Amino acid sequence: MGIGGSIFLIALGAIFAFAVEADLGWLNLAVVGWVLMLAGVAGLLATVYFWNSRRRTVVAAPVRGDRVAADRVVPIQDDQVMREYREVRRPGRPI
Repeated sequence: MGIGGSIFLIALGAIFAFAVEADLGWLNLAVVGWVLMLAGVAGLLATVYFWNSRRRTVVAAPVRGDRVAADRVVPIQDDQVMREYREVRRPGRPI
């Protein structure tokens, strides 16, 4: 959902729950507002959880040896120099 969508649901739910004084008979807008606020909070918590649990894997091969390490960061230990491979693609010529 994203942070923006979650904040929007929380704000819309607060408007329905606290600011709107309409009587629709079959629909209680205060309950709709609380449900929207809870959905927004749940979406916000899920977004924060997934953003924090994201892993960035970097594959690096040491200069000495043929091992490949896949960790969250480039492993540099005991003053060992690591070689990094990057592929950069530039856009073609404009037409």
